Amino acid sequence: MSDQANRREWTVTGMDCAACTTKVTRALDRLPGVSDVRVALMSERLSLDLAPDTTDAAQIEDAVRKLGFGIAPKGQDTPRRKAFVLPDAPSGSKVDHHDHAGHGHSHDDPADRGKRWFQTAKGRLVILTGALLAVAWAVELLSSATIGYWAFFLACLIGVAPVARRAWQALRAGSPFTIESLMTIAALGALVIGAAEEAALVVFLFAVGEVLEGVAANKARDGIRALGQLVPKTALLETATGPHEVPAESLQIGQTVLVRPGDRIPADGEIIEGISGIDESPVTGESVPRSKGPDEAVFAGSINAEAALRIRVTRRAADNTIARIIRLVEEAEEARAPTERFIDRFSRYYMPAIVAVAALVILVPPLLLGGDWGTWIYRGLALLLIGCPCALVISVPASIASALSSGAKRGLLMKGGAVIEATAKLRHVAFDKTGTLTHGRPVVTDIVPATGISAPQLLALAAGVEAGSSHPLAQSILRRAADEGVVPDAATGAKALPGKGVVALIAGSEVWITSPRHAAGQGGIGQDAAAQATALEAQGKTVVAVFRAGQPLGLIAMRDEPRDDAADAIRQLRAMGVVATMLTGDNPRTARAIADGLGMEVQAEMLPEDKLARIRELGASGGVMMIGDGINDAPALKQAGVGVAMGSGTDVALETADAAILRDRVTDVPALIRLSRATMGNIRQNVTLALGLKAVFLVTSVLGITGLWIAILADTGATVLVTLNALRLLAFDPARELAEVPPPVT
Repeated sequence: MSDQANRREWTVTGMDCAACTTKVTRALDRLPGVSDVRVALMSERLSLDLAPDTTDAAQIEDAVRKLGFGIAPKGQDTPRRKAFVLPDAPSGSKVDHHDHAGHGHSHDDPADRGKRWFQTAKGRLVILTGALLAVAWAVELLSSATIGYWAFFLACLIGVAPVARRAWQALRAGSPFTIESLMTIAALGALVIGAAEEAALVVFLFAVGEVLEGVAANKARDGIRALGQLVPKTALLETATGPHEVPAESLQIGQTVLVRPGDRIPADGEIIEGISGIDESPVTGESVPRSKGPDEAVFAGSINAEAALRIRVTRRAADNTIARIIRLVEEAEEARAPTERFIDRFSRYYMPAIVAVAALVILVPPLLLGGDWGTWIYRGLALLLIGCPCALVISVPASIASALSSGAKRGLLMKGGAVIEATAKLRHVAFDKTGTLTHGRPVVTDIVPATGISAPQLLALAAGVEAGSSHPLAQSILRRAADEGVVPDAATGAKALPGKGVVALIAGSEVWITSPRHAAGQGGIGQDAAAQATALEAQGKTVVAVFRAGQPLGLIAMRDEPRDDAADAIRQLRAMGVVATMLTGDNPRTARAIADGLGMEVQAEMLPEDKLARIRELGASGGVMMIGDGINDAPALKQAGVGVAMGSGTDVALETADAAILRDRVTDVPALIRLSRATMGNIRQNVTLALGLKAVFLVTSVLGITGLWIAILADTGATVLVTLNALRLLAFDPARELAEVPPPVT
């Protein structure tokens, strides 16, 4: 593969089962220069690497269209195609088949979106086959049984013709094990043994099942599609001649927009003028509007509830928070859960095995036991219809997609099924302290200068060293300096000392800001100051020592209060059987004061490598989740089974770690676990339902208790049932604490 390969993306419409993605993937993998093909079923997204001067985009689109799907470059509408087709297929569907893993379908034309079922291509096939069946019944009623038989015979042939055509195309493409081929064999076999009426009924029920599957799949996509509707299409851009309405996607960084009361904010930005309540529920799920004013950040898709605002655009449309959430949800579909991968492997062997069993059922009793050929052929044909594993294959991705969509609406983002499955098994949660369990906005409470230096001088030195730093403690020092009108001393060469502090050059000499413990090792704190530091830490304050080489300059104490919901979150975790531990670089006394108030375990004075080692220890005794800010705790987040970044829509929160919590609520941590456990429970229900129905009807078909029409209901009905069951997750509220919390998945 060329190093110059480009990543290309398309929108593919008409996929309504998991095997559709496999079919597209395999067709494109064979093309020259194509690699790393990824297809997301629910978000209808195709992406691949394409080497220059090999296959062109038109060939890729043609290959997908030949499979019966609509395709267009991402961001464009999929066009209607004009090729002649049979009545069950959308415009341009020339080939429509499935591989061994699943179901074949008459795929919806994109123009069918938003229409009622009877206006779609699949709906028209239902009407046709239903009408033929009704006519045949009428003929039988008004004439003789013999004439009625031929009426059903003709109805079956007409109805099964488009299905047989797709089965033939699938066979030519090397996919003999499809539901179309099994349907064709079953219908024609039923005609041969004289069961024409039942054959016609089976063809009709198959068409009905196709419609129901398409409706269920589109319903599952609605949650993801709804995210794209949050950002308004237009914006009021301020120009020299006044506000002008422009497309929101055309906004550029630095431009100013006017947002009237009741309007949605068209871009991520910063308020320049105005104070208003901002309803961020569309983005973060936070139901209570937040009052925001100048210099505060706002998200695209949020609703301006009260007063007019002037907002400076800080991100282009393609990079706003909503766009990144949608992108994350789309990409998350590609991170398949271990359960999903296992089921996919299982289905590769399941369907050929069912075909072999059906052949044995047809041949063995008549040949070895003298059974009636007609009876056992009928039972074997019923077995074939039950054999398709589509319900099993769709059971996992449907649940995962619903969970991802449900979580995204509530500010809980997870990067795929693998993360959901790992989160469901958690037994330990490790929290960073500053900015995670606490607000991350400590306030300077005490300034204790050493002899020979004043408090303003100490503050100016400290502010100079911390200038440009984004660390919460540094920001608190800089805010205090600004409040007191103290100008920071000019500093150069500032560098962080991981887990220890920071050092910079001021007036030709190095000035350190570290914890008292590290300062003591370098002669940066005297005995009296050390005692004062201990007393301040006992009050739950964080203390830093400011010093030059061998010259103590003083102490600065800060306090960062725990978040209001932190104690409740820890209580919920305990109720769920999850042990919570605080891992912090702060001193033991401050850390213990906060941890005791929250009712959790604590380990203090930890360097980044210490946190990493502790995460490894916790992971050895069960799944572990690490909650941090996504930057300082990057090694621990990477090492943890699930790394979670907290932050209201920041780049770090969305693009690092395995999951993100947008609302800065500690109670969203148990909510994330609760959603994952509910999802895995839903998947177990789906797998049990799919396999249970198959097992029951396999037995009843062999025993002759159920026939062909029940068999087709067992196939399509199971697919519809597991999809509808997965859709229940869209309404699941993980923030609601249940009386009985789901146990960890083992």
